[in-house]
Amino acid sequence: MKKISMFLLILVLITNSTVHALSWAYPFVVWSGNVYKVTDEEVINSLIVKRIGEVKTRPNDMGNYFGNASNYYPKGTEYFEIRGITTDNAIAVKNEEGKWLKAVYVNKAPFHWMNLFSNIFLFLILILILLFIALKKRRKV
Repeated sequence: MKKISMFLLILVLITNSTVHALSWAYPFVVWSGNVYKVTDEEVINSLIVKRIGEVKTRPNDMGNYFGNASNYYPKGTEYFEIRGITTDNAIAVKNEEGKWLKAVYVNKAPFHWMNLFSNIFLFLILILILLFIALKKRRKV
């Protein structure tokens, strides 16, 4: 069990991103593992298809963030799909005035270990793997 614990600790340390940003070049939102730069371009009501998510977390002082996050918009700010544009390219963000602003895809969000816990399916798989290993070792004794 010590080897497994050490392996998991080393794995977390190796995969943890070391990029930190204390000032942001532009307002962004993160949805489904993608970072979108929020532009000044308004999206008209008729192009809004459906709500796809919302801001749930904010970056900390070191610039780390996970899940559906934003460096500018408060928690609860909603994301929407835009008719005729795939979410791989752009989404709409509803601002405080009730207008939708276009947010264009910039890059993949950096890995953060909390993403594992925000996805309950991956968390359950990890627990099952650890239980399986523990039971297998117990049978050998």
